[in-house]
Amino acid sequence: MTSDQQLEVNDLTPQAFTPYGWMLGKPIPDGNGVPLFSNSATDFWQEHLFNTGGGGDAELLWVNYRSQSTEVASLEKHLLTQQAIVPLTGVIIQVVASSTADGSPDLDTLAAFRVPPGQGICMRPGCWHATRVADAQVSCLMLTRRSTTLDLIQHLTTDARATESAIVSIPPRQLEDLAQREQPVDA
Repeated sequence: MTSDQQLEVNDLTPQAFTPYGWMLGKPIPDGNGVPLFSNSATDFWQEHLFNTGGGGDAELLWVNYRSQSTEVASLEKHLLTQQAIVPLTGVIIQVVASSTADGSPDLDTLAAFRVPPGQGICMRPGCWHATRVADAQVSCLMLTRRSTTLDLIQHLTTDARATESAIVSIPPRQLEDLAQREQPVDA
């Protein structure tokens, strides 16, 4: 089933992504209490304080995304933890939606963002999402909660009920043409 409802792919900005979480990869801050160091050889600063939720251990995952489908017919969310994704080898398209009061996806907030290498996103707990790529494969670094990963693997491989995540079908939405997504960052 396809849909005529087009979903525009937006450029990633801190303001546009705020309802869903935080943009990562912003320029070095002016200070304002943010821990940072800068000299001629290196810069580093606090970008975000990651929250795994009570009692959770943070884990780094290496993720290879391959879905080039322009149709978005399902979304996933994690109940306890934030989840950060930083593309390393190409652009990802991150589809996101807020949750309604009952926890279901608020399709009125459905949005898609182009996330280039050198930037990333960190989604709030309860942020519905799906990821697409224009290339055959894009490798990403992901920061998430260890128990959420194990719970999701158990669900996807055995059909056991997920307790830390949810996956639901939605009325299909069509993303813009994949070829349009591969725009240079400076364009």
